[in-house]
Amino acid sequence: MAGFSDQTTGPDDVRVVPPPAVMVVVDIGGGLLVGDASGREQRGSVVAGLAPVGAAGRGPENFECLQMRLSPVVAHTVLGACAELSGTVVALDDLWGREAVRLQEQLLAAASWQDRFALAEGVLVRRQETSRAVDPEVAFAWRQLVASQGQVRVELLAAEAGWSRKRLWSRFRSQIGVTPKRAARLVRFDRAARLLAVGRSAASVAADSGYADQSHLHRDVLAFAGMTPAAMAVTPFLAVDDVAWPGA
Repeated sequence: MAGFSDQTTGPDDVRVVPPPAVMVVVDIGGGLLVGDASGREQRGSVVAGLAPVGAAGRGPENFECLQMRLSPVVAHTVLGACAELSGTVVALDDLWGREAVRLQEQLLAAASWQDRFALAEGVLVRRQETSRAVDPEVAFAWRQLVASQGQVRVELLAAEAGWSRKRLWSRFRSQIGVTPKRAARLVRFDRAARLLAVGRSAASVAADSGYADQSHLHRDVLAFAGMTPAAMAVTPFLAVDDVAWPGA
């Protein structure tokens, strides 16, 4: 989780560079506006599924929001619609109803960011305890994709999970929202994005992140972020990450 407070004199667009996570952004006050490549815009608290295409946010003067990045394994449980969210941005109210409004009101009244984090965590824990989890085999496959940094073959995942490739592909997609192959691409892209953010050259990032060559890296960065590796290297998308701000 991270808290954002913007006291600027006017709105500013922030492009979403997608992590391998489902993002929940609770608008605490100010009228946050988030849109995607389809032209659909949502005002207030939103959920961005895995790899939202062309998503960008704009906060007016003096806005605050709380962002939660959820593993899709957790998101499936606490949101209840992970597969349907893939690549899109939807209003949190559509998923949580009155509970989303109540959380926003509680966050606004909280005395500190630590209190806000505790309130948000409490909601996640309650929903996780009362909702259905993903299949253990799907959770295992996701953990292996993350641990291997997106460089494990689907056939090996299926064999280790004790399922056929077809069954893993189907169940993974229905519960996580993307196929295992696309999930692996997203995890690999995330590693590359972090290396680019700390000043590594595109050629060395491609070699260290499992890409066939620099052109392969360029295509994935363009597909997921809508920009070149050089442009993404200077985009402030890791402002709350210890990779971008070591020791902070």
